[in-house]
Amino acid sequence: MRVLYSFPTRLGASGIGTTAWHQVAGLAEHGAEVTVVCATNERALPPGVRVLETLRLAGVKIPFRVLGFMRAVTLHDRRTAAILRRMRQEIDVVHCWPIRSEQTLAAARRFGIRTVLERPNAHTAFAFDAVEQVCRELGIAVDPSSPHARRAEKLAYEEREYKLADRLLCPSDFVADTFRDAGVAPSRLLRHRYGFDLARYGPAGRVDVDRPFTVGFVGRGEPRKGLHHALRAWLRSGAAEAGGRFLIAGAIEPGYRAVLAPLLAHESVEERGHVADPASLMRSCDVLVLPSVEEGSALVTYEARACGCVLVVSDRTGAVCEDEVDGLVHPAGDIETLTAHLRSLAEDRERLERLRAASLRGAPDLTWSAAGRVLLNAYSKALNG
Repeated sequence: MRVLYSFPTRLGASGIGTTAWHQVAGLAEHGAEVTVVCATNERALPPGVRVLETLRLAGVKIPFRVLGFMRAVTLHDRRTAAILRRMRQEIDVVHCWPIRSEQTLAAARRFGIRTVLERPNAHTAFAFDAVEQVCRELGIAVDPSSPHARRAEKLAYEEREYKLADRLLCPSDFVADTFRDAGVAPSRLLRHRYGFDLARYGPAGRVDVDRPFTVGFVGRGEPRKGLHHALRAWLRSGAAEAGGRFLIAGAIEPGYRAVLAPLLAHESVEERGHVADPASLMRSCDVLVLPSVEEGSALVTYEARACGCVLVVSDRTGAVCEDEVDGLVHPAGDIETLTAHLRSLAEDRERLERLRAASLRGAPDLTWSAAGRVLLNAYSKALNG
């Protein structure tokens, strides 16, 4: 399989840059011939992966701030389309990320090359609506700096990308459902998944005796991730009064913090801020709670499973788990069910350990290496469908 993989920002940097890096490494591990076109590459890739950088000239990296973000990613898209034009006889499938891929996708269509478009989140219209709804419920404005703040031009652009791509790569059934509900034909939706880094995340070093029942929330404190639901359920569950702890790792948006302040003030709640080693924190937790109203497939849910946390999540997190088998899943916004889930795990150690054991048994199937194999299979479907 000969793949041109287009990533418009810094490959190997934190966030989606790490996701993209692991996808490329997984593809190479399973025998794909990968040409990566990225703004810049920040982390060495496996031997054999060809890297072309669109924001590095004569060996000098051009900072995004010099051009401005949108100009930089637009330049990337234009240069990637030109590279594809030169390499069109050497490529079987083009994998693009959103933000700016329209020219690359259009070029691939002209040359008859199959394309897949990564969809790391739900349909953008759904995301806009979900974030606005939760902010209305909280009585706060949507953070204008949020990537999920409504922008008509962004939605229009991304909908053009959706139409140009042959297939949309959906990392969860939830994401796929939002596209089906928006009118995208099911035949154009391909399921794949993300993973966790086996070198960083695992249960080694867990100590599950002689410590209080501990719940962790790991991620940015923003309304769509539902930290307010988690804290309200926690304080209603009785676990805090029984001596339990609720740990928060990650920054909290200022406007959102004002709403959370009374909940954060409870003596059982500990804010850890940015945590350099989230694996260590998760190994000290019994549960990872994530009651999101919109996600794609939250990486922290893969990582938490690897560390031995039981997932207590909403049905919109894109988490790979089955309710009552290896995790507990509640409908997004259903605080009553979330409360019951936390209470049951705090009070029933046998149930907690049963779910943890099942979760850990399935974790080896959720590595980035396994995800690379799934992604290659998705490409094959795109080529043969």
